[in-house]
Amino acid sequence: MEKFTERLSEAIKASGKKQTEIAAEVGITKQCISDFKVGKSYPSIQTLALLCKVLDVSSDYLLGLEEEEFSLSRK
Repeated sequence: MEKFTERLSEAIKASGKKQTEIAAEVGITKQCISDFKVGKSYPSIQTLALLCKVLDVSSDYLLGLEEEEFSLSRK
């Protein structure tokens, strides 16, 4: 799941949003986001789907199933 933590961090950075904003939109705590980023815990399927929607990325990308390069200029 190293790929997930790496890609989640990239997607958060590219979104231009703060972790607190993302957490509020998803309905989780900022600490959950932090835990996901370091691999301390992982999101449920429902939370993953919401993260993808808020960050505008696919679950395949976050999970490392899609090798397409992530554009950091995308918002």
